[in-house]
Amino acid sequence: MPAGPILLGFHGCDEAVARGVVSGTSELNESQNDYDWLGHGTYFWEGNPERALRWAAEESRQRTKIKKPAVLGAVIALGRCLDLIEAEAADLIKTAYNWYHELCLTSGKPEARNIGRDFRARYLDCAVFETLHRLREEEGASPFDSVRGFFVEGSELYPGAGIRDRDHIQICVRNPGQILGFFLPRGSKRHK
Repeated sequence: MPAGPILLGFHGCDEAVARGVVSGTSELNESQNDYDWLGHGTYFWEGNPERALRWAAEESRQRTKIKKPAVLGAVIALGRCLDLIEAEAADLIKTAYNWYHELCLTSGKPEARNIGRDFRARYLDCAVFETLHRLREEEGASPFDSVRGFFVEGSELYPGAGIRDRDHIQICVRNPGQILGFFLPRGSKRHK
């Protein structure tokens, strides 16, 4: 059985995807975008089904991929987790950035940049996380099963606030074996 703390994650998607994954007739796809906030993997909002539904609803208005916004719940064992809340994670990420920066300098390739409001497209962060995972692989170190981070996002709740309306904890599951099971959360708000 997968190890590590167990938590509930919520994934915003189309209702057909949620129902297919729960029934076992389809699999949840891993995100491989160059702008993924925590690198490549399957993304979940920790303990926040309403935030997942809000994301799915926003996506349905911008793209045709999501026709009927829904939420897929998952029971996740974090396993070997790169938890950005822990101080040692910062050292690993800084080292990975230095490697990435040097690689860009020696190859003449421009360094990726995070862009957009709240850095919604995190090209640089994704490149650094993927560099970190490659470095661990090359060194023979055990791979991370998941990456967990807190993000400040959105509008201030009140003038001068350090808290915003879209702050959240995001989980990126890199090892699908750490997902113990899927479920459809209860409540009409989560499946319209």
